[in-house]
Amino acid sequence: MKYSAHSMMWTEKFTEKDLSLLDKLKSFGFDGIEIHLNHPEVLPKEKIKEKLNQLGLGCTFTATLTKEQNIISPDEQIRKNGVESLKKLVDVVSYFESDCLAGVIYAAWGEFTGKTRTEKEWNWCKECLSLAAEYAREKGVVLAVEPVNRYETYFLNTAEDARRLVEEINHPNVRVHLDTYHLNIEENSFYEAIKIAGDYLYHLHVCENNRGIPGKGHVDWDGVYKALSEINYQRWAVIESFVPAIEEVARMTAIWRKVAPSADAIARDGLEFLKQKEKSYL
Repeated sequence: MKYSAHSMMWTEKFTEKDLSLLDKLKSFGFDGIEIHLNHPEVLPKEKIKEKLNQLGLGCTFTATLTKEQNIISPDEQIRKNGVESLKKLVDVVSYFESDCLAGVIYAAWGEFTGKTRTEKEWNWCKECLSLAAEYAREKGVVLAVEPVNRYETYFLNTAEDARRLVEEINHPNVRVHLDTYHLNIEENSFYEAIKIAGDYLYHLHVCENNRGIPGKGHVDWDGVYKALSEINYQRWAVIESFVPAIEEVARMTAIWRKVAPSADAIARDGLEFLKQKEKSYL
């Protein structure tokens, strides 16, 4: 497995001033960084790519859709906006020669109708992701859908639903992204959830139950790594957390207190723990 840490642990918008973060992650022993594409227009792509190549680091990407890009909206134009937005994000991922765009890319993150999802929404999602996936195939990029907890979306909450969506779309460039933080809320078993995703699992976030330092909470890491070993998962595992200082993200993810001494501590100490756990199973 390869390990990276999420850029939003340190900065909301990755700009030129954040390039030194790559040196830090290299010194901690990470294989790469994950950048959230919430502001792709300010991303210094050339300088990041040059720095990544110098350090021998990889780069993974996540994204979320906004209300104006919601591919399950009853408004056809908004759905079209969402597909075009996904295509533009795929272009960014392709520029970095990365192969995966993961996250809440199937509905507007944090938007609720006050009802359970409908069959129409499910079909709109399948239709739009199929269109985006066909474009992604040309670019060598996979779209990995992340089920998240009920407080962040009503549309996709479990590994079982994510697998069902992927199977019904039936496109080689649509796969599953799981996050242990969300599994802790929505699943009965970490082990079973990962096994349900099975061969469809293409991306993984390794986060503690309170988004603190992995290994300091009550996530069943033995169950996680046992399942990963059984499905022969050998791709990226990303440590993701958020800090109160990044106010908009903290509001959306309900981070109201410090869950660890620092983002550095979450990344550095978490990586050490996860690598030791990996040795026991993989």
